[in-house]
Amino acid sequence: MIKATTLSSRELKKPQISALFGLVLGLCMLVICLLFSVTLGAADIPLGRVLTSFIAFDGSYDHLVIQTVRLPRSLIAILVGSALAVSGALMQGLTRNPLADPGILGIESGAALFVVVATFIFGSSSVGVYAFVAFLGAGVTAVLVYILGSLGRGGATPLNLTVAGAALTALISSLTTGILIVSQQTLEQVRFWLAGSLSGRDFNLFLQLLPFVGMGLVVAFALGRQITTMSLGEDVARGLGQKTASIKIITAISVVLLAGSSVALAGPIGFIGLVVPHIVRFYIKADYRWILPYCAILGAILLLVADIAARILLKPQELPVGVMTAIVGAPFFVYLAKSKVKK
Repeated sequence: MIKATTLSSRELKKPQISALFGLVLGLCMLVICLLFSVTLGAADIPLGRVLTSFIAFDGSYDHLVIQTVRLPRSLIAILVGSALAVSGALMQGLTRNPLADPGILGIESGAALFVVVATFIFGSSSVGVYAFVAFLGAGVTAVLVYILGSLGRGGATPLNLTVAGAALTALISSLTTGILIVSQQTLEQVRFWLAGSLSGRDFNLFLQLLPFVGMGLVVAFALGRQITTMSLGEDVARGLGQKTASIKIITAISVVLLAGSSVALAGPIGFIGLVVPHIVRFYIKADYRWILPYCAILGAILLLVADIAARILLKPQELPVGVMTAIVGAPFFVYLAKSKVKK
């Protein structure tokens, strides 16, 4: 155990020039994907028209589509992708559970259930209500999963947490479905949103939830060194003087802010938080000071690409982006589960 800690300390002191270069490269790829996202859709718009809409806006149909539909949608995709990927990385690092992510551990389902209940009771679909109840649902579900996982043999082990999350997700999904069967009006309001969708989002929505996502990301990045230590084991972290209880609480707050905001913005989009941290760890092995920023960029890229595919595969119709992420994420989850069982 001491050997592992020493090795980690040496790794953290190594120059990170290559990691910094990778971040810059990732940002360039993100800008390219953003440009494609704004130009591609039911009707393709030339890049020149996109640039003109910012330099000399003339109120034409193309310019209105760019400014009021595609750009806000693309920015929200970046926000949601970053939030989900970073929250997944935090959960995997803190619990040392390679299968942890806001969707699999039920946090997104809990947030979605609270939104559906609020819509059913109050008949409201305002962003403020969605945001508040999504945060509440995410927080309550996170606490319940941890409590249920702790009741199993050995305490809150990665396997116990995954089983507790799967069981709670099944229960929550049943409750959500029951409410939607009972109330046709609620179903009409939230059915497309429940599949995970970026359609119809505007700048107002982006600006209202940007502070919550920003706060969650800032807290997450500030926890990079602590999560790196916690990923070596709680006993090691205590031995190095970390206040593990405080770290868990602050991390949980960050995860709730990020996952709750994502659900409020785009509904429950699965597998981004699972897949992205594993891809990043092929390049950055253990240092969460770099893993978290990489996850933010790669998560944004992945969701942008998924949204582009959702728009152009069946155009002029479009698929919910949650369907596209599931197509990639579900096989990856099965692969991870099988590889961990073999070990």
